[in-house]
Amino acid sequence: MSRAPATIAFLLIAASIAAQQATPPPPSQAPETPPPDERITAQTLRVPSNLVNIIATVVTRREKLVTDLDKAEFKVSEDGVDQKIAFFARETDLPLRIGLLLDTSNSIRERLEFEKDAAIEFLHNTLRRKKDQAFLMIFDNEPAVVQSYTDDAGTLTQAIQHQRAGGGTALYDAIIQASAKLADAPQPADRSAVRRVIVVITDGDDNLSTGARGAAIEAAERAGAAIYCISSSTSWVAPEEYTESKRRVERKYAKDESDLVLDEFASQTGGRAFFPYSVDDLGQSFQDIGEELRNQYSLAYVPPSRPVDGSYRKIRVDVTRKGLVVRARKGYYATAPEQSASPATKQNQ
Repeated sequence: MSRAPATIAFLLIAASIAAQQATPPPPSQAPETPPPDERITAQTLRVPSNLVNIIATVVTRREKLVTDLDKAEFKVSEDGVDQKIAFFARETDLPLRIGLLLDTSNSIRERLEFEKDAAIEFLHNTLRRKKDQAFLMIFDNEPAVVQSYTDDAGTLTQAIQHQRAGGGTALYDAIIQASAKLADAPQPADRSAVRRVIVVITDGDDNLSTGARGAAIEAAERAGAAIYCISSSTSWVAPEEYTESKRRVERKYAKDESDLVLDEFASQTGGRAFFPYSVDDLGQSFQDIGEELRNQYSLAYVPPSRPVDGSYRKIRVDVTRKGLVVRARKGYYATAPEQSASPATKQNQ
């Protein structure tokens, strides 16, 4: 009986120790979780939101992709002033957010079936389930989203196959609306960066848009979207010069006003314009786009300390290696914070 008080005391002391161990440390001692935009993982880097991010494609003069450049070989300037590259990566695996814009106006009726087949093949070859997403927009008298974001190429295929041609052309309005949709694109679960792309198949004519061409380019630039244009024009193709035994793959040299519109959309946003010589070359154009999207460079720099007044800042990207051509967006609008499609991976700051 004399042992009972000692036993009870021992149990009370043990319980007190266990309670102290289970008690969480005071807030001042708890480990701090970094803000989402500064959290780094093995897969993803969260960069400060004030960085200007650029996706660049580098090719030879014969359009062969160059994928082995280093950070030291790039030069970036803003409004003519050289900038220090803070982040750099060879981006080959960014999730894609694609707006596929199909011209269904009466002017492309003869080529619509070929365009549909090429677009379907592109989506099946490019779209990765649970990673990339695309939506389908058609435009004739006005733009219309006929299939919203999905990672299922089969769903998009069905939507494409149901389209018919007729009506006028509201190309600029389509790009404006597609840019707005891309600006609000679904984000990956880990909030990593995405690559925003508009792929538009059209002859370049516009006769019904309420928005101007400049407004369309500005909308794409603000969304951080590159525009890839595939011309559906047949006005320059000479069928008698094309045979199955001797395919003509040369470029179009005498470009009309509509062609220059497609060139402008592409060059201003860091994309590319294609002018297939024949309907059979449409598929190659889509294949080139898919390959390019997987072999690009991601760069970022801290912009000069100037008023955030919404003004346009010109960007120029060059490489020191001779004989190469760089395609990148030409500028950005100074808003707070500057948004882009592609924060880069930190390297050698």
